[in-house]
Amino acid sequence: MSSKRPAVPLTIAGSDPCGGAGIQADLKVFLRFGLSGAAVPTALTHQGPSGISAIHDMSGSDVKGQLDALLSDVRPAAVKIGMLPSGEVVRAVARALGPLASKRIPIVLDPVLVSSSGERILPEEDVAVFMRQLVPLATLITPNIPEAAELSSMSVKRVRQNTEAVMLELRRAGAKNVLIKGGHMADQEISKDILLTDSDFVMFSMPRIPRRKSVHGTGCALASAITALLALKVPMEDAVELAKHYVHAAIKGARTVGRGSRLLDFLATPEKGLDTPLGD
Repeated sequence: MSSKRPAVPLTIAGSDPCGGAGIQADLKVFLRFGLSGAAVPTALTHQGPSGISAIHDMSGSDVKGQLDALLSDVRPAAVKIGMLPSGEVVRAVARALGPLASKRIPIVLDPVLVSSSGERILPEEDVAVFMRQLVPLATLITPNIPEAAELSSMSVKRVRQNTEAVMLELRRAGAKNVLIKGGHMADQEISKDILLTDSDFVMFSMPRIPRRKSVHGTGCALASAITALLALKVPMEDAVELAKHYVHAAIKGARTVGRGSRLLDFLATPEKGLDTPLGD
């Protein structure tokens, strides 16, 4: 029997009772990649597939207490950060993860500023704290077009027209790699994600999946799939490509479980990246 400890990815995010996003979805994605993850909730939400009706923030001390207890005993192989509801929580997470960043543990920062149904998550006055304290710790930051616009204090139009300049601006803020998710790009037929690494811009293109009904949690799943792959020591470019294939398959298999958005097929088997199907 091997004595080697398994890789444990950690998610720090909000709780989604319908399981389509948040820590519940992150843990499903981690498991799909063969990893048993850890989770620290930052907020409790009242939501179903139709959207959020209420958010109850965790205090900074609650989040700190969870992280202190966990990190004193477990060293995560990678960390994904999602919903952070306040500057107080941002500061608590940044303080806890600073030592991990200094040890080069991969940290994937998925900025959740506004929910998919339009509710404000991180107050506008706390975005500066987010940029100053968390972005410099990030191995990868994964904003969509509106999030990139807000984080860089630019218009959505400018982000679409000059995406590479905006990505360089986010790199100057401290993020080591930047991935702009293409769900809000103007192209109606091709989904294009652009990755900025130390050396180059890399584009990942896949056909858009025609859909009459929105799908919940796609950006969350992409970030958590990248986190799982980084925990498995997959190089960054390969991790992004394989995660994109997984989410593409999960969108194709998305199912209606309520009156609102469809939920991803977390057991999906992509054309590339997972050798052992689960749940067949």
